[in-house]
Amino acid sequence: MTQKELLYLEDAISHEEILIQVLEDSINKINDEKIAKFLKKEQKKHDTYKMKLMSFMEDMADE
Repeated sequence: MTQKELLYLEDAISHEEILIQVLEDSINKINDEKIAKFLKKEQKKHDTYKMKLMSFMEDMADE
């Protein structure tokens, strides 16, 4: 993996972390249960994306 590709993955993970935090903050502030449920679902989806990216980075580091 090139340095540029590694930096891209690090940026993508960072973006997912920011999005997860924004969703968490929104969930804590929202009063509408339907919207909160939707945001929780989105948060879980982005947490999965982050974990996949981290796993991919680990796999590449092992090679």
